[in-house]
Amino acid sequence: MPLRIGEGEHSRCRCGRESGRSRLPLGYLPAVSPKLRIVLVLALVIIPLDQLTKLAVDTWVSPLDPVRVIPGFFSITHSRNPGAALGLFRGVPVWVFIALTGAALALIYSFYRSIREDDRLSSTALGLIFAGAVGNLVDRVWRGEVVDWAQFDLGLFIFPDFNVADSAIVIGVGLLLLDFFRVDEPTPRAAVADPDGAGGEEPG
Repeated sequence: MPLRIGEGEHSRCRCGRESGRSRLPLGYLPAVSPKLRIVLVLALVIIPLDQLTKLAVDTWVSPLDPVRVIPGFFSITHSRNPGAALGLFRGVPVWVFIALTGAALALIYSFYRSIREDDRLSSTALGLIFAGAVGNLVDRVWRGEVVDWAQFDLGLFIFPDFNVADSAIVIGVGLLLLDFFRVDEPTPRAAVADPDGAGGEEPG
């Protein structure tokens, strides 16, 4: 078949454009900022751990027969909390807590965007709070209530049952408070360079 005039040049130009496109190597991942890396790692560890422990409790621990791990101090229980932390607001519909969690996640994202890329303390705090909030949110959407299972007997009183997600949130809030009240040390003034080492004095 005869080649029409201009067809060869058009093919060469098209091939040139295709070969000139930048191709990403196999397995290439875009650069991830330090603060995003911290949040992702914490979320990928805490959320599955939270859900696996709750599933294990839901499967093997009876609400009427807690497991005494350290008698008189620590027990694995099986309790359901349809309310907020520490069993508050039990009569509130579940959709209210889902909406509040969504608002909290929006605030976390807003705060996350405002911190520096290298702010590891705030990133860790936000990652813990985010992972804990998502962990309990999964419970509310899936079960309609949160599964709590860790119980500590402190002698004077028994601490309300909690879970991995609750622990992450409490630790995250504590780190945020620590970061808020932390006093940065004043930056020392840079000394003026003196090549002669004479402190700027003229030789006598």
